[in-house]
Parts: sequence; structure tokens; C-alpha cells
Amino acid sequence: MNNYIEKNILPLVTKPITYLGNEVNAVHKNPSPEMIRFAFAFPDTYEVGMSHLGMKILYGLLNEEKDIWCERVFAPWVDMEEQLRQHNLPLYGLESMLPLNDYDFVGFTLQYEMSFSNILNMLELGKITQRSALREEDEPFVIAGGPCAYNPEPLADFIDLFVIGEAEEVILKIMAAHREWKNTGGNRQDFLKRVAQIEGVYVPAFYQVNYDEQTGLITAFEPIVKEAPSIIRKQFIEDLNNAYFPEKIVVSYTETVHDRISYEIFRGCGRGCRFCQAGMIYRPTREKTVPTIQAKIKALIDATGYDEVSLSSLSTGDYSEIEALIKNLVCDYTDGKVSISLPSLRIDSLSIEMLEEIQKVRKTGLTLAPEAGTQRMRDVINKGVTEENLLDTVRTAFEKGWGHVKLYFMIGLPGETLADIEGIADLGQKVVDEYFKIDREERNKSLKVVLSTSSFVPKPFTPFQWMGQNTQEEFKQKQRHLKASIKDRKISYSWHDSGVSFLEAVFARGDRRLGSVLEKAHQKGCRFDGWGECFDLQKWMDAFVEAGVDPDFYALRNRDYSEILPWDFIDTGITKDFLQSEAEKAETALTTPFCPDTCSNCGIMEFKKGWKCNG
Repeated sequence: MNNYIEKNILPLVTKPITYLGNEVNAVHKNPSPEMIRFAFAFPDTYEVGMSHLGMKILYGLLNEEKDIWCERVFAPWVDMEEQLRQHNLPLYGLESMLPLNDYDFVGFTLQYEMSFSNILNMLELGKITQRSALREEDEPFVIAGGPCAYNPEPLADFIDLFVIGEAEEVILKIMAAHREWKNTGGNRQDFLKRVAQIEGVYVPAFYQVNYDEQTGLITAFEPIVKEAPSIIRKQFIEDLNNAYFPEKIVVSYTETVHDRISYEIFRGCGRGCRFCQAGMIYRPTREKTVPTIQAKIKALIDATGYDEVSLSSLSTGDYSEIEALIKNLVCDYTDGKVSISLPSLRIDSLSIEMLEEIQKVRKTGLTLAPEAGTQRMRDVINKGVTEENLLDTVRTAFEKGWGHVKLYFMIGLPGETLADIEGIADLGQKVVDEYFKIDREERNKSLKVVLSTSSFVPKPFTPFQWMGQNTQEEFKQKQRHLKASIKDRKISYSWHDSGVSFLEAVFARGDRRLGSVLEKAHQKGCRFDGWGECFDLQKWMDAFVEAGVDPDFYALRNRDYSEILPWDFIDTGITKDFLQSEAEKAETALTTPFCPDTCSNCGIMEFKKGWKCNG
């Protein structure tokens, strides 16, 4: 198949190099009958997937095992898909070009709800039966994990097993269970019953959901086999400093979205922003030491030749030794012209010292996320920053030569008014004013301030999980109002499609009745729904009608605190009482302090008895 694809297909598609898989540090093994073949499937393009840190970690981890060969597969772009269908060829793993249906496992990472349609498309292209209940005995087990797996129900009809939480340890337990199952014999059900007993593994076929015929609400969710637990506890790595991290990563021959080394310095976040799912589900905070970070980054640079390192975390500025780390790294790599970037700095965690250090090699634009335009709304969402924090930061940046500032906001937040929308424009103008307060000889010669808004999407396991989303028309009205409120030409405004955010909310808060909608949307050709050139909202709305499912029921409806939510069977360690209390505090704009300053008793400290959080 390899030669046929190279000669007859790749000359006809864009970016053919992304379908070959012979990059630097790609893993190739000699397969044997005993070897477990694992296809790590990223349901988006190669350029997006190759930027994903989780894939790099699990790819390296699985390939460390002598009897496991982990390969990569990405969603083919529309021109490659067309060629595969025309030539009746299956989707394949990059390293060996083995057809997808010949693997033991196909593992999807769920980073974004709008990739769900790509999952069905990839299964079809890989000649794998889409519905798990209909799969033959010799078909691969389809596994999924990632942040969207914290509400696995919309994909329950298609996935054999989910990993809830951090997968580094659980995935090896699943592989060990597969070895035992192959040695002792049995059918697919036997294997699934075996792995259902592994903590953190959810097998949706082993659970029954009952609904009220009148209201459509869930009345019961319960296991139907003895091997399946009633509650699935999320998994997390306790000692991140000694957790597995690859010393070399695959280096692409083409540019990717984040074409650099991304190194994780800590996990978790104690800030408690009420809209942020990641900040809740990745608790507790766990750090790596400065020497560990320096040693691992050196190994990665030596193995790849990259000239930029991004320090990855949910809030990099909250790392307890961030200033010492930056100084050490800048000192290590200034001569080699390796730059250090900080992608997730909080406004109040920036300092003059850090700004001076990270500009030594290469100055880039400054990106900050106030999230809301007024202090009242920042208190509602518990952002924990002030206008003074923002203006102090941009003033320092302008003094040090920055001229490009991008500010991220959300619109449609619970309790928002038009005055809060106008506050976004006002804040942008105040940033411009700070620039002109700097002496002409000291400041950058040009100024560009970009205001970017996304539409609020209520997410599971956040205090706002019960809150309904704005309608699409309400979002559009707010976007128009903000645009009209901007008066200065040095300020530009960009926004996200409210139709995409609507669908994201549907699937974020959905249940397994959405499976039929996904099927019908796939049949209509929906895929790459996160890409503007491919997204077609009307096809989705038609799919909802044909499936007899009301999308507003999931996205727009406020939910009662007593309602059984589709994801209530998952225990993240954060109690539902804590989330409810945070939602109630949001109504009166009461804030909750930063975790290291004051413990708010969210529940995570009791989740694993005897283990102490360091953040």
C-alpha cells in the first residue's frame, strides 16, 4: 500500500509530507504476533495534532514497552479523504501504513467537542464499525480520553472504553490487561469486563440510562454488570516530577501549529476561575523542580534542534520558582539563540524581571486574558485580577519595547450586561492610552491592540455547569455592540462564530441521545467542524430535526441544582457542593481566594487520603 499511495495519491493532495510518517525520531519496530499495535488517533489535521503535548507523552510512553508499537493517525484533510475513498483505501497509521482496522487499539484524544464528527469519519475511513455494540470480535478496541472525556456520554455509542483523568499510568494497566486477556482467551465482552475493574476506566455499554418521558431529564444512571463500578474516579499522577516525559519527540518536516518544544512544568491550577473546566478537573497542583525541567529541556533540544521552548501549564506565572527558572533557561540558551515563551501568563503574575528576561532572545507580541471588561464581571467569574494589574503590566511592556498586545475576553458570561460589553472597549482604549504616556523615544514605533472575544460555553465540572448559554442572536447583538463601542483605529476586534459555540455547548452538556445526531450529521458530510471553511450549521440543525433531538435542551437551558447531570457518575475530587457554592457566590460577585493563600475545601485534598498537594 505504501508505494501505491506515494505514487498515485500523494502527488494529488496538499501537504503530502504529512501522510508519510518518516520524520526524525518517529518510532519504527519489527512487528510480531505478540506485539500490541496501538494507533494514537488525533481527530484533527496533522499540523494541529503534532502540536499536542499529550500525544507526545503517550507516544513515547507506549513505545518504551518492547511489545507495544504506538503509531500515529490524524484526520485526513478533505482532499486526502476524497482520494482514499476514490481508491477504496483505508485510513492508516503513519509509521507502518497499516490499515486502521488491523490495530489492537485505536485511541482517540478528545480535546474539543467540535472534533467529534471527525471521530466517526475516521472510523469509517479506517473500515471500523462505528457503533461499538456492532463491532466484530476481530475489530480494534476504540478507546478515548482527554478533557472532553469528562462528559463521555455523547460518544457513548461509539467508544468501547474511556480513560477518565490522566492516562500515563492507566494506559499501561489497560495494556497489561490486554496481554492477560490474549493469553487466557475470551471474547470482547470478557476484555471489557476485565478493564472495567481498572480504576478510571469507563465502559459505557455496561451502564443503563433512564429518562423521564415528559421532561427528558435523566431519572437514573446505573451499571448493569457486576464488574462496572457505580462511580468512576478520575486518575492523576501524584509525583509529576518523576512522571514519564519523553527525552525526544518526533520532529515534523513541515510547520505545525505550535512548531517548538512544549515542556510541561506543572499541572493543575488553584485560581478557581468559574468558567474554566481545566482549572477544576486537573486539580491538585503538582510541580516539577527547576533542575528536572532544565535537564529535560536540554535533552529535548539536543534531540530535536528546535530553537524555541514553550513552558506549558494552565498558568505558567503561578509556578513557584518561575523567575529563577526563566533566568536559568535564558542563561543556558542565550548563546544558542533558543528563545523561551510563556503561553499562559496571568496578568497579575507578570513581573518586570520576567519581561526583561524573555525579551533577551526574541521579542513577540504580548497576550493577556482579562476575560471580562468590568471588575464586577471579573469578580463574578473569580478571575482574581484587576484593571490596575492589567494597566501596570502593559505599561511595563510598553516601556520595554513591546508594541503588539492581544487581549482575550469572553462574552455571554452569566449575569453579563451591555455595560460589561462596553467595558471591554473601554479597557482596550485605556491600554492605548498607556502606550502614549510612554516617552516617544522609549516606546515601540508602532502600536497594535487586538481585542478578541469568544462565546461562553458552560462546561461540566465547573460552577457554571448549570448555567444556560446565550442564544446565537444574543451573541451576535453583543458582538455588534462591542464593535460599535470601539472608537480608536489602533484597536482591532476579532470574534468567534456563535454557531460553533452553540454546538460546543450542546455536546459539552449532552447525553448519549446525541449519538444519533452525530450519526446523521456524519452522513450529511459534517467533519472538521472547528474549521470555518468546513463548518455548516444548517446540516447540524437538520440532523437534530431528523434525530428528534432539541439542541436548546442541552445548550440554552438553566439546570436545577438537584438535576441528575449526564456526567454525575464521574468523581473528579471536586465536590458538587463546592461547585454549587461557587455558582451561588457568582450571583453576588463574591470571590474565592487563590488556593495557596487559603484552602477553599473544594474536596481534592480528601480525594486521595494521605497525599499532600504542593500548591
